[in-house]
Amino acid sequence: MDSATLLNSCAYFKGLQPSSRTALARVSRLRELRKADTLFLEGGSGEAVFVLGSGSLQLVKTTEAGKETVIRTVEPGEVFAEVILFQSDAYPVTCVAVAKSVVLGIPKREFHALLDTAEFRNDFIAMLMRRLRYLADRIQDLTAHDVEARLFGFLEQQYGRHEEYRVPLSKKAVAAAIDATPETLSRLLLRLANEKKLLWKGRTVRLPAGFWENVE
Repeated sequence: MDSATLLNSCAYFKGLQPSSRTALARVSRLRELRKADTLFLEGGSGEAVFVLGSGSLQLVKTTEAGKETVIRTVEPGEVFAEVILFQSDAYPVTCVAVAKSVVLGIPKREFHALLDTAEFRNDFIAMLMRRLRYLADRIQDLTAHDVEARLFGFLEQQYGRHEEYRVPLSKKAVAAAIDATPETLSRLLLRLANEKKLLWKGRTVRLPAGFWENVE
């Protein structure tokens, strides 16, 4: 794996033009971490933003009482510590490798130097605007549709309008796909079963005859 390949596969930077990703790759550096290695410390000088290429990392926050709390686990392909680019000069958390990992560091100074060039700056701002529009549309969609509507919308979008489906995904995966918790989905499925609107058994989902005829 090299810097260019990792950046090209990273969802965060996919909105950039190839020339901009190439420019980022030139100033980036790959680094290998062993299990339990610390990448950066909470309060330390924010010198780089990172992309995880492989392995697993945890972001840890220390409370006033001195207790360490895991904020989240970073998975391959994710960007993290981006707060230091524009919002903070220090890392707000500690980053520790929980497995052998490879990270790509993009130095803050070099990134800001790229922003001084009109081509990269305009491309990066355009990418951020597209991401903001996507998030705004996503929020509107989540607000306008309740979990039940999102579930039926998911079935239609993924498998078409049928009265019986073979769903290869787990209920947990489906819950994530419709932005619901597994518990919320479980309660919904119980209600729909009681109302005889949907029955989910194993990998099979059944709807009553003529269900889609009443759906706009």
